[in-house]
Amino acid sequence: MLVHPQFDPVAIHIGSFGLHWYGLMYLIGFVFFLMMGRWRIRRGNPAGWRTEEMDDLLFYGVLGVILGGRLGYVLFYKPSFYLANPFDIIKVWEGGMAFHGGFLGVLVAMYCFGRKTNRSFFQVTDFIAPLVPVGLAAGRIGNFINGELWGRVTDATMPWAMVFPQAHDGLPRHPSQLYQFALEGMALFVILWLYSSKPRQTGQVSGLFLLGYGCFRFVAEFAREPDDYLGLLAMNLSMGQLLSLPMILAGLVLFAWASKDNRAELGG
Repeated sequence: MLVHPQFDPVAIHIGSFGLHWYGLMYLIGFVFFLMMGRWRIRRGNPAGWRTEEMDDLLFYGVLGVILGGRLGYVLFYKPSFYLANPFDIIKVWEGGMAFHGGFLGVLVAMYCFGRKTNRSFFQVTDFIAPLVPVGLAAGRIGNFINGELWGRVTDATMPWAMVFPQAHDGLPRHPSQLYQFALEGMALFVILWLYSSKPRQTGQVSGLFLLGYGCFRFVAEFAREPDDYLGLLAMNLSMGQLLSLPMILAGLVLFAWASKDNRAELGG
């Protein structure tokens, strides 16, 4: 049975300054977003974009991720705690980010970017959708390095069962962070990258992202330990699964709508 290696949470020490692994993973995700976006623009996929726009797009995206991710965590996971301790909301350095909140924050940011550049909302989201999963993959590696968001208890005979000392129970668990890295990160990246390599009707790539992420997250949550302050909720599902269901439904509806032969453009 494997034991989590208990990495030093600080990746780089420079005097009294320390760059934490989780922050480094965010940085890697943002750098890949910038590089891959510029590569796509240089290849003319999609047409009409300029490489100079990637800097502004990244700024809007980072703002959406940080503000949305933090507020999503506050509202979806610990509303009563932060209602009693409102000044703790700004303490992002203590951890606490929610993907679904960050996702909503990015949607708002992309709407604002589209208004600024005279593009429809779905033109912007179709462009960024294939660029996002690498950042998600990097984030899950950060979770694994930190030994957080571990999986549910499993059979000790499973070859990759792992004990996470932070769980304080010595029980074998799924390394669910790595499952999410593989599914929400790398598998979703390959699917979206290949699908978007050819011209698609506006909204199709965005719909596929919603559908793919929602399905992969829903499945991975069966192996992930529910948050101890929430546990399992309605229908014996976790909060992550309940929040993924609307994404799956929205993805199906959007993809079907965008795929109609007579629809070349969505949104505005």
